[in-house]
Amino acid sequence: MTDCDKIWVRVEHATKKFSTRKGEIVALEDVNLEIHEGQFVCLLGPSGCGKTTLHRMIGGLDIPTSGTIMIDGKVVDGPSPKMTMVFQEYSLYPWRTVAENVGLGLEMNDIPAKERLTEVMRELKLVGLDNFADSYPYELSGGMRQRAAVARALVTDPAIMLMDEPFGALDAQTRNKMQRELLSIWQETMKTILFVTHSVDEAVYLADKIVILTPRPGTVHEIYEIDLPRPRDRTSVEFAHIRKSLLHTIEELEAGNENI
Repeated sequence: MTDCDKIWVRVEHATKKFSTRKGEIVALEDVNLEIHEGQFVCLLGPSGCGKTTLHRMIGGLDIPTSGTIMIDGKVVDGPSPKMTMVFQEYSLYPWRTVAENVGLGLEMNDIPAKERLTEVMRELKLVGLDNFADSYPYELSGGMRQRAAVARALVTDPAIMLMDEPFGALDAQTRNKMQRELLSIWQETMKTILFVTHSVDEAVYLADKIVILTPRPGTVHEIYEIDLPRPRDRTSVEFAHIRKSLLHTIEELEAGNENI
């Protein structure tokens, strides 16, 4: 875990309400959270607890009804070039090659073609796709398409990567491989990562810190600091103990919600 004390993300008393045909829904209520530079943080909690809503607000795709979200000391009022997002869907344009997809952000920022290609190839090499630069998305496996999406997120050199269940659509074996590759990339780049997942196993394997949200209205129930050294052994007693504790906490939250 990084020793840097700089706070990149600060969420203060954030509440989010939605108006629906059936009335007002409070998705998140009084959420407080700090994410430090270089940390790998996972958001975990029961289905519908507001993980993606909080993620979108930090990314500037939505705004809190009340409260404040700040990135590097500045209030978030829209998407920022300091952040990039990776979603469960690959979101690659089928008519563009892998290199053209990865370089899209640089192209939109008017980076010259020669410089753009250099940056794109560097990131493709980092994710192991440098031999597929001229391929099209349909020619890649699911895991390879997601690696291309990660490269596209990295190529603009963001301070923060926001990842919303990016491996959720992959089979178990590919998902485990992608987790290892993401950790390798993170350890090389030390980007700050906020990662949404439903998987306790995934969170324990990846995170420095796991933030558990309560059922709706979501608020921070507990924060787990994961001190296990990397690479982590999923079969170890220590790993199993943390996973069991997290599962127990989430099951209690779900049971309590059912009794309301």
